[in-house]
Formats: sequence, C-alpha cells, structure tokens
Amino acid sequence: MNIHEYQAKKLFSENHISTPKGILVTSVEEAEKAFEKLGGGICAVKAQIHAGGRGKAGGVKIVKTSKDCIEETKKLLGSTLVTHQTGPQGKKVRKVYVEEGTQICKEYYLSCLVDRESANITLMFSKEGGMDIEEVAAKTPEKIFTLSVDTTIGLKDYQLRQLIFDSKVPQEETKNFTGFVKSLYKLFLKHDFSMIEINPLIVTNENKIMPLDGKMSFDENSLYRHPNIKALRDFEEEDPREVEASEHGLSYIGLDGNIGCLVNGAGLAMATMDIIKHYGGEPANFLDVGGGASEDMVKNAFKIILRDKKVKAVFVNIFGGIMRCDVIARGIVTASQELKISIPLVVRLEGTNVQQGKQILHESGLSILPADYMSDGAEKAVQAARG
Repeated sequence: MNIHEYQAKKLFSENHISTPKGILVTSVEEAEKAFEKLGGGICAVKAQIHAGGRGKAGGVKIVKTSKDCIEETKKLLGSTLVTHQTGPQGKKVRKVYVEEGTQICKEYYLSCLVDRESANITLMFSKEGGMDIEEVAAKTPEKIFTLSVDTTIGLKDYQLRQLIFDSKVPQEETKNFTGFVKSLYKLFLKHDFSMIEINPLIVTNENKIMPLDGKMSFDENSLYRHPNIKALRDFEEEDPREVEASEHGLSYIGLDGNIGCLVNGAGLAMATMDIIKHYGGEPANFLDVGGGASEDMVKNAFKIILRDKKVKAVFVNIFGGIMRCDVIARGIVTASQELKISIPLVVRLEGTNVQQGKQILHESGLSILPADYMSDGAEKAVQAARG
C-alpha cells in the first residue's frame, strides 16, 4: 500500500523527524488561505499522486505570491499528470500540498527498503539527490552506497560510520545525519514498511537535515496491526479492479494485454504470464485466486477479468493441491452461465479431483477449450485471442 507525500510528512513529524510546514488543499480558495497561513513567502505547490517524477512532469511549482499560488493550484487540480511512473494514461490530480519554502544547501538521496534476497533491510544513500537520481543510478552507480542491516542485530554505529566514510559526508553534518538515519530505521520497523524513499533529503544552511519529499510503501499483510496506517489508503489512486479484487480475497494486477489469466498460486500465475508471452501473446492481468477459493471467488474473478474490454480470451490454469479442481470447475460453469461469457475460454486443470472437474466441464455443454498441460493451454489461448 502506498500513501501520499502529505501523509508521509505527517508520519515523519509524529515520529520526531522534522519536515517543512505544509497544508493540504483541494480548492483554489483553500490554497490562498494556506499560502497566507504559511507566512506569504516562497512556497511550493505540489500535486499529490502515487507516483514519482512529479517535478519533471510539472507537478511541483515554486510560487512567490498569493496570485501565483492560486494560479498554479488551479492548473494542477483536476489535471492529469503523466510521469515516468504513471504510464501514458497518467494520474488525475485531486489534491495539492502547499508547503513553505526552505533554504536548501545540499540535496541527498536516502531510502530504506526490504531486501527479499538477503532477508535484511537495505539503506541506500547518495550525495547526488534530486530529480536525476535515476540517471545517477544508470550512469554512475558507484555514487550510490548501500548498507545491509540484519534485523536480528539491528543498525549499528560502526555501520553508519562506514557509510559516512565511504560516501564522504562532511564532518559538520555527521551528527545530524547519523541521528536522522537512526530515526528513519526505527520508523521503518515500527510500521512494517516495505520502502521509504526520500528524494531529496536536504541539508539547510544551518546543517539541519530534513526530508523535502517522502514516498512510503507498506506491507499489506501487516496492515491488520496498523489500523492508523490502513486508514490512510486512498482508493481513488488505485485501479478499481484491484480494490474490488482485494475485497473478495483475490490478488489482481491489471496489465496491458488481451489474455485474461485466472490462476491459483502466485508462482504459477507468474509462470502462466511468462508462457503466454513465450507463445507470442500478452497477459491482461495477474490474478491469483489463492489456495482455498470458493465458487463465488471464481465467479468474482471472472467478473473482474471480463470488465477489461481488451480481453479477447481467458486462460484458466489450475493446479489443485489444497484447491479442488471440481470446485473450480463448478465456479467456471456458474460464472459462464451467469455472466454469459462470449469470448474463448481455455481451461487447464490438474491435481486434486481433476477427473471430477473435467467431467463437470464436459457435462456443462459450454464451449470450453480444454488443455492437457500448461503450454498447451497457453498456445490455445494465444491462438484464440488472435481469432
């Protein structure tokens, strides 16, 4: 789960990490009041969307007068902002954050994320912070320094001293930098983050270190422990199909292809998408119904898949372990009859009660293309999507 910058700034402040003052607005009238409340000096007007690259895309504007603040807010609210992370469709701007200006001496980059390969938490730091950090990573990766922290031991002072030495952080900034990183790491553990990214992390003329931006992602599996974090979720920023899927206990991610995928198990779902591409097709989604799906879950999965008008065929790929193939088969029949599925439907069943499942499909009288194995099903689905 992702949250907005203004929400991230609030979390920073609540955990003793100072940030510039800012006010969230949803109208030009609120923007005018916010500008005056912040002192009427230089301010930044920032579009609030779940995507990076806002500055380059025109989503962050510096204003010096109330009139400019009103004008820039008016331009942003209701507009569609396209960045390198939104895709060509962009994201609609519904909220704007008006933030007081800050004297910036230096811009750094700092992030904290879960490294699934090592099962540790990795800190990434660079003195080349700002809008071009992706270019730095691509062309001069040696300017990005990493620190792996074993969570069973914790972040140690000697590790921070090594990071400071390697990256050549100036001595006058060392104390504040060390304190900031320790606070960030503590915050990361406290709320079960997947990632915190600060770009830029600024140094003021008084050597004060603070986040000028903040991107935060949380492990959705841990949200039951953090109702205050769960309450920050902005459904308007998410694909409505993904929101609906989560309400039914399904894992769904929309893609750009034309072959719908209904699979049980994340690993098998990934393999299914890969083999569809191997045969020249493009998957329209990732959809995992899980290991204990009911007939209703299967029906709801079909509803979500078929809502995508680009879908020209559906490939059901089930390996029944805990999941029973006869349950899936009855779900397919019910969904086909109730939803009046008119596009080609390719079904591959294997595992528990597979013969009963195949018999249910055969006796249903539905026009279903059976597949004996995964590659057979993928090839048939690609051919069917092509007509």
